[in-house]
Amino acid sequence: MKLGMVGLGRMGGNMTIRLVRGGHEVVAFDPGEEAVQRVVGQGATGATSLENMVEQLQAPRVVWLMVPSGDITEQTLQSVRKLLEPGDVVIDGGNSNWKDSVRRAEELSADGIKFLDSGTSGGIWGLENGYCLMVGGEDGAFATAEPVFATLAPEGGYAHMGRAGSGHFVKMVHNGIEYGMLAAYGEGFEIMQASDFDLDLYKISQIWRYGSVVRSWLLELLVDALEKDPKLEKISDWMDDSGEGRWTVLAAIDEDVPAPITAPSLFARFASRQKESFSGKVIAALRNEFGGHAVKAEEGK
Repeated sequence: MKLGMVGLGRMGGNMTIRLVRGGHEVVAFDPGEEAVQRVVGQGATGATSLENMVEQLQAPRVVWLMVPSGDITEQTLQSVRKLLEPGDVVIDGGNSNWKDSVRRAEELSADGIKFLDSGTSGGIWGLENGYCLMVGGEDGAFATAEPVFATLAPEGGYAHMGRAGSGHFVKMVHNGIEYGMLAAYGEGFEIMQASDFDLDLYKISQIWRYGSVVRSWLLELLVDALEKDPKLEKISDWMDDSGEGRWTVLAAIDEDVPAPITAPSLFARFASRQKESFSGKVIAALRNEFGGHAVKAEEGK
């Protein structure tokens, strides 16, 4: 099918390429000309503006937004809204707050425009491995865009979660769980690193991939990180948080659900900005490996 893609960063650009490889026609727009030319070189059609992108689509139009959450998403959505017609579909694939997605679906519905919120996981590896997609919105809109989801995801890797907002809600919880898993790996490896045994953490991470109950994709990524930097001396323990962990903790509070793992893992990221810890280095390295998230180098390294 033919669709528009707005936002060609590390996720949106690779998603565009995967869609083109899957036989879809993608009209791609990004304020950065270099980003547009990258996907044009892979078979996408470039657009010079949002208006130019929409002009190249046929009704019912499908437009996927892959831009940072917050004001940029809001501004982009409102700009696209003015260009679309009843029956068209807008998909927000970024990490928007689920409450904003509920509101946006209601606002677009007043214009006859359908809205889908797609929680998207896969990071920089999604181009080759596929993206896990958690989609909220109307059944009809989901059916219209389903060929896109089927191409972006690996087999069995996408599903309709329910009404508008549910996709981003599930993705929020997904990221809250991720916070806890990262914290557990970080703490465990710090305990080993601080022991008197002079342990080879790279070797340990390697063998834990086979038969161990703690084996996972995250562990495989830790192997890659430790192979590059066995003691993680070149990376600071400073960690950012992109918002979903905070929202998950707030949702737990609103729902009276105890979250004794997720909450402290969020606070550990705050602590990382105040003092150094090997646990923080492990988590920062893992986030860089699976999502291309920025890391800070140690001074003098």
